[in-house]
Amino acid sequence: MFSRVIALLSLCLLPFAALSQEAQTDLPRVKLSAGMYQIDAQVAQTPLQQQVGLMYRKEMPQAEGMLFVFEQPSTQCFWMKNTLLPLSAAFVADDGRIVNIVDMQPLTLESHCSAEPVRFVLEMNQGWFARKNIKKNARLGGAPFQLGR
Repeated sequence: MFSRVIALLSLCLLPFAALSQEAQTDLPRVKLSAGMYQIDAQVAQTPLQQQVGLMYRKEMPQAEGMLFVFEQPSTQCFWMKNTLLPLSAAFVADDGRIVNIVDMQPLTLESHCSAEPVRFVLEMNQGWFARKNIKKNARLGGAPFQLGR
């Protein structure tokens, strides 16, 4: 009986295991700006979307990224488990101010955290912010940050 329950449970979880191994590329999108630069960002709002994030992606266009939107400001920490691309993450306050930017290496469990409580995190290809000379205290524009001003 126990082995049947395990087999049934395994069959029920199989679709979720397969789903979690795929890159999510069909999330809603929002247009953001960083100075004169435009960003086409996928929006990860649900816990599952946020958990998967940019995992399993093998490439990402330079002007694209992923915006993580959390319900309440808090210290946000990210790692790179199952993430194949090197990324830079900007931790962003409600008004669009970049609190801090970190570079993250692929396939690592090192934790990278916001310097203060934030609701937004924008992940881009590693070095994107540096190449555009976008630093701490710069402001991002776009609909998500309009309410915080």
